[in-house]
Amino acid sequence: MTDAFLVSRLVPPTGRVSAVMDTDTYNEVDDQFALAYALLSAERVNLKAIYAAPFLNERSSCAADGMEKSLHEIENVLKLMGRTDDIPCFEGSRSFMLDPKTPIESPAAQDLVERALAQTGEDPLYVIAIGAPTNIASALLLEPKIAEHIVVLWLGGHALEYENTEEFNLFQDIHASRTLLDMEVPLVLFPCEGVASRLCTTVPELRFYLEGRNQLGSYLCDIVEHYEENAYGWSKVIWDVITVAWLVNADWVPTALMSSPILTDQFTWSFDPRRHLIRVARFVERDAVFADLFHKISGMTSGKGRAQG
Repeated sequence: MTDAFLVSRLVPPTGRVSAVMDTDTYNEVDDQFALAYALLSAERVNLKAIYAAPFLNERSSCAADGMEKSLHEIENVLKLMGRTDDIPCFEGSRSFMLDPKTPIESPAAQDLVERALAQTGEDPLYVIAIGAPTNIASALLLEPKIAEHIVVLWLGGHALEYENTEEFNLFQDIHASRTLLDMEVPLVLFPCEGVASRLCTTVPELRFYLEGRNQLGSYLCDIVEHYEENAYGWSKVIWDVITVAWLVNADWVPTALMSSPILTDQFTWSFDPRRHLIRVARFVERDAVFADLFHKISGMTSGKGRAQG
């Protein structure tokens, strides 16, 4: 894949794009915001499918349990938005990759392959990946040709100048993360600490803008408040919305082209200028993103899942 092709694919889109979302929705409380944001930004994002990603932490007993809980949470958000009939959801991987070359087959990976290959050359499929990239990397290994038909937006790792990149999405599946960074696939990388970490909000702010506006708004307030045992003086980063914000307005998320970083065994970044180009987010306009997000959620027509004008 030539640098010229990658550069052309990585130009920030200015119109409506076809997209799918891969999300570990039950892992935290930010994926729910990102999913709602994508669905409420239909003027820029034509969301065609949603994939459940695996995760393992205190909210799951194993990767498969995390994926299943995420699938249920996806369905819950869609129900709150009145969108259960028009957005297909797919089970993702039930485990993380065991080595760099062996994909994990799943309905999600298979659907991604089929949808990507169906896209025309001038209309790539944008893959909004906001969890461990197991499903995405597996699809690329199952059918490498899809790299010519997709653009992956991945929230993973920390800012490239940080001393380490021990970030949840990245270290959950180091083999999948390396596959995504090492394969010549158009990739927009959204680092967590140092970039997406600017997207902080608080329970009082959420209550002011969203509580009581509709079922979704009240639900989002509740899950954030109950995520922390003592929310007094506490703020929460809504990490995942940065990926959708870039599609809505790329000026809110300045990016730069650079060679894809190397992920070391010590969970640090290493660099080689001879590697293929990717686009990396460097900053995010926090206030612009939240203003748009809050406006769309609070203005959502009850049961319709779409923002009012």
